[in-house]
Amino acid sequence: MRLRKFRVRAYRCIHDSGEIRVGDLAAFVGRNESGKTTILQALTLLNKEERVSELDLCDEMTEELKSEMTLVEGEFALSASETKLIKERFPHLPEITHLKIFRTNKVPRVQYEFGDVKLSDEKNKALNSWENYTEKILDFVSTIPNHIRIQLDTKFFEGPPPKNRDEFLQEMTVFNNALNMLAADEPYIVSGWSQFYQNAEKTYDELLVGTTEKTALENFLLEHLHPRFVYFSDYKKIYGNINLDEYIKEIKRPEGLDYAEEFDKAETVRNLFYLAELDTDKLEEYKNSPPKLIKLLNTASRRLTDRLNPAWKGDPIHVDLRYNPGNVMSVVISDVHKDGTVTNTGLLSRRAEGFKWTFSFIVNFAAETQKAELKEAILLLDEPARNLHPAQQMGISDLLKNLAGSNQVLYATHSPFMIFDYTPGNLLVVELDKRKHLSRIHYDYWDADDATLIPILYGLSRGLVESIVDREIGTNSRPVIIVETMSDAMYLNAFDKFLEDPNISMNPLNVVASYSKNSVLPLAIFYRNHGHNVFVVLDNTTESKKIAEQLKAKEFTDMQILYLEQGGKPIESIEDLIVPDDYLHAVNQTYEIKLRKEGFRNLTKEEILARGKKGIVDALNDIWYEHKDDGWEEFDVEEIARYICEKISLKEAEFLSDKTKDQFRGFFRLIAERIRQHQNITAQVGLSKYQRNRPK
Repeated sequence: MRLRKFRVRAYRCIHDSGEIRVGDLAAFVGRNESGKTTILQALTLLNKEERVSELDLCDEMTEELKSEMTLVEGEFALSASETKLIKERFPHLPEITHLKIFRTNKVPRVQYEFGDVKLSDEKNKALNSWENYTEKILDFVSTIPNHIRIQLDTKFFEGPPPKNRDEFLQEMTVFNNALNMLAADEPYIVSGWSQFYQNAEKTYDELLVGTTEKTALENFLLEHLHPRFVYFSDYKKIYGNINLDEYIKEIKRPEGLDYAEEFDKAETVRNLFYLAELDTDKLEEYKNSPPKLIKLLNTASRRLTDRLNPAWKGDPIHVDLRYNPGNVMSVVISDVHKDGTVTNTGLLSRRAEGFKWTFSFIVNFAAETQKAELKEAILLLDEPARNLHPAQQMGISDLLKNLAGSNQVLYATHSPFMIFDYTPGNLLVVELDKRKHLSRIHYDYWDADDATLIPILYGLSRGLVESIVDREIGTNSRPVIIVETMSDAMYLNAFDKFLEDPNISMNPLNVVASYSKNSVLPLAIFYRNHGHNVFVVLDNTTESKKIAEQLKAKEFTDMQILYLEQGGKPIESIEDLIVPDDYLHAVNQTYEIKLRKEGFRNLTKEEILARGKKGIVDALNDIWYEHKDDGWEEFDVEEIARYICEKISLKEAEFLSDKTKDQFRGFFRLIAERIRQHQNITAQVGLSKYQRNRPK
């Protein structure tokens, strides 16, 4: 079950978040105290066991909260297997593919809505529920002669549903044995009971809870399919020496506000021992037996090391747990290098603060995710990469991406290195209205405040942020041409100089490469909103055409959107402006050694044409894929672009034919013509409404 939309109201600083759509791996970006943590914590109210605290209700909405109000609601999409499971248990209902879960300030338990699916609130005797099943059993018992009936214990059938299958089977067996013994001389009683006792395991699996269709479905969802929201926040650092006496004392203290910080430290150590599968009782038992103690700690150290290294970037580490006099456990870290050498062995406390924080975070996160046996959960992470170097942030990002395969991950971050996807719904911005002290969430995140957007802007086009947010630069600069890839930018800039044609050159072109295809749209909007005249060059692919539709929906004109073409005909990619023989020269030179190893002297145009692909890059990708098992990896278009552009800059590009130059010249003329047409129109209309002046 995946969360697709949510809304939060009257919770702490949030009056009303509005309806927010989210993807499977969504980042919340915002400045400190903007409300990111509040949003994540509000979503935990959708957990079935959660309770609403009066302290969490919004102080400014006291009047509204006097009546029942929905505090948090989520719309969920069910997987095919979940829909099938419901259909098997409720075959008469239409397929349920979506549902809403919500919690109010007046009703203690979570509630459900099923959209257009109508459910009956009438009692249904035919429903295969625990209540109806036990009613039939009690009716049967009432027909047993009194001298037998008074000896039967029916409390199990008069009470609440069993907690699990084992309890059900055990109680059924006890009752079955008693009845068979007491009614041994009454075969009709034994026969009548057998209809209830036979196939008891199957009976339990099919039993529902509730006397109406609606309550039975709600209870079924609550028990079997209700989503789990798992919240992760900050933890204390782990240091080099752990006093086991203090640790055991802390974990036995009752939870409460007075012990919050101490418990936090103890929980971190508990997570360390959990990953190592180290039992403190065993430590106590073995501490006077050195051989057993050494074996126990060596095994625990190996487990801990194996579980931490997958998320650790750079050289691997080895963790060694050592027991010292005074009932103290030392955490010793060593660096393990690629050549197998081990260096820098010492206490964790002697490492840098960033190292200790990284180590502690990975320990806590790995332990919590493994303890929860996370699968199909919704993970809520508050600043998962705080204080980490970008290389370590990428390690955490790999961990999140792996978790997102079987879970949904929503997290708050300040870091551009922790933003993976720029699709609305996978990236949300949280801002605080300081006057009202209320949080606001931007789904169209490009409409947020400039300062809030800085991490996103760095991710979208790192190194260009200063030129984007300076409106004076935008108003007085040449038109911006946004392209989909770095290769596109390299070719346009290189050939603009190479052709040396004063009739088309923009001295030079102002080309901006997008970070990825899904960043083309927001990048174009940011530049336009800061005073630039913007044009977008797109490939002729399905994905690029979707980008064009999105641009038009944001009021970009057809004149500002250019598809790659040659002689008026669409081409797949910018590489198709280069004559195949010219492009293959660069390919053969770049991959000369690899090609010879595989028995190729040179790739030829005929081999490319024989592939029947739309463009030369697709054909080369096809060839490289065939040789994947030979170690060819992937065909690198940027490597070829670097080769060609470098040869142009060194004036060593004799291999580029006049036809290639003419094809680029034709495309540059198309760009120049579009720019002239757009300038004529904007000169008549006046200053664009998007070139507005915001206070800095």
